[in-house]
Amino acid sequence: QVQLVQSGGGLVQAGGSLRLSCVASGRTFSSYAMGWFRQAPGREQEFVSAISWSGDNTYWRDSVKGRFTVSRDNAKNTVYLQMNNLKPEDTASYYCAASKTTAYVPVLAYQYHFWGQGTQVTVSS
Repeated sequence: QVQLVQSGGGLVQAGGSLRLSCVASGRTFSSYAMGWFRQAPGREQEFVSAISWSGDNTYWRDSVKGRFTVSRDNAKNTVYLQMNNLKPEDTASYYCAASKTTAYVPVLAYQYHFWGQGTQVTVSS
């Protein structure tokens, strides 16, 4: 079992930056692919970014490419989502997730097995 505890988020003006952190319990963090998803009110949950267990492979949705960076520190059991040049349309609750899948980096929510509690990101125009 893996527990994920998120921090970061908040209110920022358009063009600003925020960093989300997600700390995992347990000794097997380095074997999990990690993903970030978000959900805005009235909208479906959507994939944001993901990183392989080694950190060698990363993926983003097109709308955040060049603005968001995902990284991980396996020694600290932590994955980060650095969000720059934020836009009002980035406003959502953000969730980190861990996947036991090792053959590839999942980008679909059902492929993730453990979820953080979520953190709100609000970008004002």
